[in-house]
Amino acid sequence: MRLTDINDIKRLLSRHGFRFSKSMGQNFLTAAWVPEDIAEAAEIDERTGVLEVGPGIGCLTEQLSMRAGRVLAVELDKALKPVLEETLSGRDNVEIIFGDVLKLELASLVDEKLAGMRHVVCANLPYNVTSPLITAFLEAGCFDTVTVMIQREVARRICAKPATSDYGAFTVLVNWYAEPELLFDVQPHCFIPQPKVTSSVIRLRMRQTPPAEVKSNDMFFRVVRAAFGMRRKTLANALAAGFGEFSKETVEKIIADCGFGPKIRGETLEIGDFAKIADAFCEVSEKFL
Repeated sequence: MRLTDINDIKRLLSRHGFRFSKSMGQNFLTAAWVPEDIAEAAEIDERTGVLEVGPGIGCLTEQLSMRAGRVLAVELDKALKPVLEETLSGRDNVEIIFGDVLKLELASLVDEKLAGMRHVVCANLPYNVTSPLITAFLEAGCFDTVTVMIQREVARRICAKPATSDYGAFTVLVNWYAEPELLFDVQPHCFIPQPKVTSSVIRLRMRQTPPAEVKSNDMFFRVVRAAFGMRRKTLANALAAGFGEFSKETVEKIIADCGFGPKIRGETLEIGDFAKIADAFCEVSEKFL
């Protein structure tokens, strides 16, 4: 059975009475080159333990198991259990866990299930939970790389540069933890059912240290969120709205003291610029609050 052959897929799903769930964002691949290329892009070997999220019927899982030492796949839809038992039968280095990955403690999970191995993520992520999942992978602090297929729009946001329309708070978040690389696109006709959007595969290489030093990570991300919270406003107006404990004059002075003009907008700032402003807010907070 070929797990990317549309006729084999239909027979497989019919045999198990499976129906696609729109709420879970289920789209199964029908182009053999896609899971092969994703698995290759993950740069894995027998010393690697892979966390996969949303294995579906197992076409990417199959490719990962051929390359990795061990594959741990987390699937939300329990209706896929008999399907995966059939398609992954005999693949002794694969373990399937049924549950919501966002409710799992990822670092502890991979330490237990993938002990002694280099940890990576490789997955075809559901569109509806892409951002929370990527955030969870980054904040877990236990993965070397994250190689995922996601909606092209989100991939472009992750890889965006300052002063572009795609650049935003999520861009800064991802780039704080990792160096992103856009690898290739996957067209809708490569799936069943066909999604309405194009997908992209990206690889995130975790940074050993953040791209800038800050006094407080919490303050840094608070500044970033506030800066993009009112995108069309000047940075001063956006930060004044996000930091109600400070007067508008205090916020304007902080921005000016950091070397930025009164008309500057948050979308033009680089990570180092946000770090400078965040540290200035920390200093003012220590003095007056």
